[in-house]
Amino acid sequence: PLIPVDYQTIGQPVLIGGTMGTCSYVLTGTDKGMKDTFGSTCHGAGRAMSRNRSRNTLDYKQVLDKLGKKGISIRVASPKLVMEEAPESYKNVTDVVDSCHAAGISKKCVKLRPLAVVKG
Repeated sequence: PLIPVDYQTIGQPVLIGGTMGTCSYVLTGTDKGMKDTFGSTCHGAGRAMSRNRSRNTLDYKQVLDKLGKKGISIRVASPKLVMEEAPESYKNVTDVVDSCHAAGISKKCVKLRPLAVVKG
């Protein structure tokens, strides 16, 4: 695939979303990633709990309180979205990104911290 000229020397930027309560990352692609994975890397942490299990296990107010204590504001259309997308519903994004970085298929560049969340 063609990579824009601006990115040919540093690698294609890759956005890796965390959860509404954890960090996200900007990675860049690598030559090893192109060779070994056809330019593919992780696209997020992946779920640790199904949406149904999250809704049945987590408490809406507790999730909001935890986010508030981290200084994260949230606006949501439905309380069930809060539980489905809670940080506890996902694997640790830092572990996933560290694995991709260590394998050499992408390179960590920037770590981002959430300030606000808008859902649904």
